[in-house]
Parts: sequence; structure tokens; C-alpha cells
Amino acid sequence: MIITANDVKTNGVSIFDNILNKFDELIINVRGKNKYVVLDIERYKAFKEGELDLAHMKVMEDIKNGNYKTQTASQHIKELVSEL
Repeated sequence: MIITANDVKTNGVSIFDNILNKFDELIINVRGKNKYVVLDIERYKAFKEGELDLAHMKVMEDIKNGNYKTQTASQHIKELVSEL
């Protein structure tokens, strides 16, 4: 569901409850462009959990394939600084 920023200004955040009871997410359109997404907190938590699970799977795959290196914290900082 898409609403305008003006709808939010006019109705306040109470509009979120009404819409999120019917739809999974709410997109806020600002000056003709979709700019923000509002999610119910439980859906947000599930989204973040899935994101972390995916990141963990990618790291485990890298470890399995040997796509990593071992270095000291000092070496790592030097490497990061040289990348800047």
C-alpha cells in the first residue's frame, strides 16, 4: 500500500495501524517518489533475522571454501586504512 507524506502529516502515525492491519507493508511517497517503508515490528524482526541468517550462511560458505585470511588486529587496521 502506498500513501503520501501529506497523508501522514494529516492523519499522524495512527494511519499506520489502520493500513498495517490490512497490508504487510506501507510505502510512503514523498513528492512523487517512493521513499520510506513502514513495517509492523514483528515483520521487521523477522526480516532482520532472515538477513542475519543469510549473512551467516555466506560466512560459513566462505570458511568452507577457504575464502578468508588470518591476520592480527594491527594488520587488519593497516589494511583498512590503506583501502581509504
